[in-house]
Amino acid sequence: MAAKDELGRRGEDLAARFLEDAGYRLLERNWRCRQGEIDIVARTANTLVFVEVKTRSGLAFGHPFEAITATKLARLRGLAAVWCAEHSPSVARIRLDAIAVIVPRSGQPVVEHLLGVY
Repeated sequence: MAAKDELGRRGEDLAARFLEDAGYRLLERNWRCRQGEIDIVARTANTLVFVEVKTRSGLAFGHPFEAITATKLARLRGLAAVWCAEHSPSVARIRLDAIAVIVPRSGQPVVEHLLGVY
């Protein structure tokens, strides 16, 4: 596996653990359809949450949140609609979140969670 893929996988694992520790119930990880992939689908109370995870080893190329563009968010909204059409969830709210994970070569990883990144 390429180093970039390993870093991304580690970031998604850290993000999933972060959400579970915060009380979210994970429903899907790396859910795929013809239109693309959703990193994490989770639920908390009556809110269904679609999460985009971005991981970097440092800030030399910018913060991970900078990689979440308007185009990426539009694609995530479309993927969330497809997921909902296939699963018919009974929830009061749907939200799009972003999680940035920075995994430095030395030191502890940092996880940042932005709620509602429409």
